[in-house]
Amino acid sequence: MSTTHKNPQTQKWQAMSRDHHLAPFSDYQQLSDTGPRIIVKGDGVYVWDSEGNKILDGMAGLWCAAIGYGRDELADAASKQMKELPFYNTFFMTAHPPVLELAKTISELAPEGMNHVFFTGSGSEGNDTMLRMVRHYWATAHTSPRTRLPTQPCQRHVDRQAATSTTTPGSRDGCRHADH
Repeated sequence: MSTTHKNPQTQKWQAMSRDHHLAPFSDYQQLSDTGPRIIVKGDGVYVWDSEGNKILDGMAGLWCAAIGYGRDELADAASKQMKELPFYNTFFMTAHPPVLELAKTISELAPEGMNHVFFTGSGSEGNDTMLRMVRHYWATAHTSPRTRLPTQPCQRHVDRQAATSTTTPGSRDGCRHADH
């Protein structure tokens, strides 16, 4: 990490990253050599790094901040909920009002007949959950069970085991290329 930084804290954070953090989908040698870009704040559709560079966040924080950063009304709503009940799972026959109200709202917006919602923490988790639900349905259906899954080449939104196993075989990244 020989880059000169305007902010002395950048180099400290990069050293902390090198010494203690395993970043997903990274070349660790390159990351160790150059250090990560340290993102320190967001406002609207922009983020700023520790060197003061303003960056358009076209990926919306890896699709987790699609409504932007710095939204006071969301911070206020989150603060209120964090004080009341910050989290509770819905496993083991439990529920809580916010999850029930959101499920009802989504059901009212969804096409007719789509009346139930299953919440997950990510698209990958959603894909794996869908596969488990389909397998469970066919395992308990009163017809012959279905065990094969159709796949599409290069249709990947996965980093979990079950959904990854459904991508088309043929190369290291699960996609067939013209040279195969």
